[in-house]
Amino acid sequence: MDTTQFQKKKQMKKIKIFIVGLALGASAWLSYGFADNYFELSKNLDIFSTVFKELNTYYVDDTEPGQLMKTAIDEMLASLDPYTNYIPESKIEDFRFMTTGQYGGIGALIHKDSNKIIVSEPYEGFPAYNAGLKAGDVIKTIDNQSVEGKSTSDISTILKGQPGTTLKVEVERPTANGTETMIKEVNRENIKIDDVPYYGMLNDEVGYIKLVGFTQTASKEFIAAFKDLKDNKGMKKLVFDLRGNGGGLLIEAVDIVNVFVLKGSKIVETRGKLKEWDAVYAARNEALDTEIPLVVLVDETSASASEIVSGALQDYDRAVIIGKQTFGKGLVQQTRPLSYNAQLKVTVAKYYIPSGRCIQRIDYSNKDFKGKAQNVPDSLIQAYNTVKNKRKVLDGKGIKPDILTDKELLSPITRTLIRKYYIFNYATQFALENPNIAKPESFTLSDKQYNDFVAFLDDKDISYTTKSERLMEELKEIAIKEKYFDGAKSEYAALEEKISKDKGEDLIKFKTEISEFLSNEIISRYYYQDGRIQQSLALDQDVMTAKENLSNLQDHKSILAGTYSKL
Repeated sequence: MDTTQFQKKKQMKKIKIFIVGLALGASAWLSYGFADNYFELSKNLDIFSTVFKELNTYYVDDTEPGQLMKTAIDEMLASLDPYTNYIPESKIEDFRFMTTGQYGGIGALIHKDSNKIIVSEPYEGFPAYNAGLKAGDVIKTIDNQSVEGKSTSDISTILKGQPGTTLKVEVERPTANGTETMIKEVNRENIKIDDVPYYGMLNDEVGYIKLVGFTQTASKEFIAAFKDLKDNKGMKKLVFDLRGNGGGLLIEAVDIVNVFVLKGSKIVETRGKLKEWDAVYAARNEALDTEIPLVVLVDETSASASEIVSGALQDYDRAVIIGKQTFGKGLVQQTRPLSYNAQLKVTVAKYYIPSGRCIQRIDYSNKDFKGKAQNVPDSLIQAYNTVKNKRKVLDGKGIKPDILTDKELLSPITRTLIRKYYIFNYATQFALENPNIAKPESFTLSDKQYNDFVAFLDDKDISYTTKSERLMEELKEIAIKEKYFDGAKSEYAALEEKISKDKGEDLIKFKTEISEFLSNEIISRYYYQDGRIQQSLALDQDVMTAKENLSNLQDHKSILAGTYSKL
């Protein structure tokens, strides 16, 4: 028997062992409460195992059984909902990071500009920062291996690893006279990203807490911040920011709501196909403060646990919700162990907040002819009442804020300057030329500094297409087809010229908007993440609305009572 035949026979033996194991595992599972579906399930498992065997044996090119199986599993789960996922052993660390906020690494953000891998931001106090890496450093090699041709995902994987191990990172740093190459030794550590990255006082009375995740330490961090603001900083009112928070652990959401509602209050209920997933989660501890005036900020990306918190506080008429309609994720996931250290994250239940509503926006069992899941139709949306004051609230659409704020859209030029990293690169140059700046809350970009930025852009490509230009092009195509264009050529050319001229003045027209982003990036070079947040709060429209609401407690209370009417 030659080597090729031996390898094929060996591969066939592995496949047979795998299929037998799959069948045995399936039969054990099927015998546990699913007898009614036994024939249908066993038939399809048999078909699948046969297809898998025939493909691996007879397909014209060599196949990778593991990759084929993963593709089959991924596609099967994708037909259900986006939250039911297969997690192979190789991705367990990423999954663990989602639940614990911890990973072994250097604590820095990176991005790719052209073909260069660049340090976006080292986290203050973490290994990259301690080793002297700075925003704007271009990574050349890691442990003498070139990063050329690699993606940010590839580099992120390389930088992560066992805490206590050391990396040699060669970087090229911009200097006043060009660039300087240096090697930094970075000791990997157990990195824990704080769920509360920032808290502080907005004025003499109003405190602010930003929560970005719901990992295992979320409630502990939130309670510590709340106590510090109240006991040591004189907080009498609170703005609680859940914008951009995509959720996490349900029990952490329960414990945070518990800060503001009485012990024993029902916060969330889960209901699933199996009775084991039916559960009621109530406040387990004594409340810290049931009276403090409270505003919760949310947006379109506030989801899951964020919606439990904001929804429960709304249902108990405990907080005024301000911002944008939330994402609408009312599904609960559980992880199930699989063979070979893999995991299955599977949707097992829906959750219902105190009023009785489920805020799930998309019905994944209802898909159109293209296979796209549909929103819960308006005809099935139901009204509920809040627990205390019987205000009307709706299910099926996420959490609707009590005060809706306008969505702030960036101008095309600002988006271009951010996307092409011109703002980032200018901030790097600015930091080289200015060793110090004012504190975040008082730093402002001078007219001279803004003009320097405009000069910095002189040799840069800042071309972009505005919505007006796209509509103009569409109009031209339609007019040509309908044979109207020849008679309107001069008018079209004049309008085109006018739009082009006005567009050329966008750096002046949108100076205020661009300056805000430029200032924020510059501040991050000196004051890191805390500085970014402090500077942005002073210009944040939602925060301003929250402060205004809390400054007039009569309006605040009337919104919660359901008696507010704006004249």
